[in-house]
Amino acid sequence: MSMPQKMPYRVNNEITQNFGDGVVKIYAVTDEAAPGYAPAEKRTLKVILRYQEQRLGINRLYQAKQLQTEIERVIRVPRSRIEVTNRDQAQTENGVWYRVESVQSADDAYPPSLDIALVRIEQGGVSG
Repeated sequence: MSMPQKMPYRVNNEITQNFGDGVVKIYAVTDEAAPGYAPAEKRTLKVILRYQEQRLGINRLYQAKQLQTEIERVIRVPRSRIEVTNRDQAQTENGVWYRVESVQSADDAYPPSLDIALVRIEQGGVSG
């Protein structure tokens, strides 16, 4: 007699994410300039992740305005073994570069996910 297959336990209010909106590349940024010279930033690829676009909530928008930053988008990515920090930069599949403004855990999502707030970078000066 076979036992019925037990479904994994999941909290009722979790939202299943499909990450079907695109692909984002996360880069670490380091200063390659010799001491005493102007900064010369260099990007090093850390991880490539699929993402789902998130709505930019009014609270997050007002918090960004208070800090004098212009958050352009918020994306949700699956949690990775490679840490994403606010010192990183991101490039979406359309070639646009962003600075990672903040990284927050998305507690109501399955699989475990992160919300990343992005600020557009004006092109120039950074090599890759």
